[in-house]
Amino acid sequence: MSQANQGRLPIMAANWKMYKTQEEAADFFLKLRPVLEAPTRCFVVVAPPFLSIPTAVEATKGLSTVAIAGQNLHWEKEGAYTGEVSARMLAAAGASYVIIGHSERRQYFGETDETVNKKIRAALDAGLSPIVCVGETLDQREAGETEAVLKQQFERGLWGLGAEELLQCVIAYEPVWAIGTGRTASPEMAQDAHAFLRHQAALIFGEEAAESLRILYGGSVKPDNVAGLMAQPDIDGGLVGGASLKPDSFTALVNY
Repeated sequence: MSQANQGRLPIMAANWKMYKTQEEAADFFLKLRPVLEAPTRCFVVVAPPFLSIPTAVEATKGLSTVAIAGQNLHWEKEGAYTGEVSARMLAAAGASYVIIGHSERRQYFGETDETVNKKIRAALDAGLSPIVCVGETLDQREAGETEAVLKQQFERGLWGLGAEELLQCVIAYEPVWAIGTGRTASPEMAQDAHAFLRHQAALIFGEEAAESLRILYGGSVKPDNVAGLMAQPDIDGGLVGGASLKPDSFTALVNY
């Protein structure tokens, strides 16, 4: 469907997960800032732990090439939800993106397509751009269920949204079997999944919205495989875990 990512600025998103103290985050950005100040081929999003968001915002002040993200949020604006963070709190801390529905949230913390939908709506209401994760497990892929899983997660997660709201979102395809395992979907396998997701977007939101939608690949993205992935017409960047924790490897990804 797409032709060489036309009109879609790639995003390289760093998901730090439960790594880095505030001091470590400040040191990371001190080393990365010269890279972010130079012309790059992509937009950069960094999702540190909640406590390091203000540190990251301060460290990237004045840069137009980078944004800070939360790794999760609660769908309610406020309330008796011990340990949770609201969209309004993330925005007030300086975040402008938020990761929603990551496979680790689904696997370990009971995230469902329905809660993903609630969180997307809460994020959009607060002016945050959701990075919505979808992806199949190894058992589902081996059973030939990849497209059925992606279709269900996409339809249910984005249920009720309009085309304009879709374009405030970013989709991240993350095959669960490739996250943190060192295994990576081949560029062709990833492209097939991305093309399928873009087709689903076209069916629901129209061709124009689908062509503008950015779809990232997440699943052991590294400097030695990023070029092959980014050469695919429907892959618009990466959601990066382990390789985003070191300035050198993340710099290589940003400058792919």
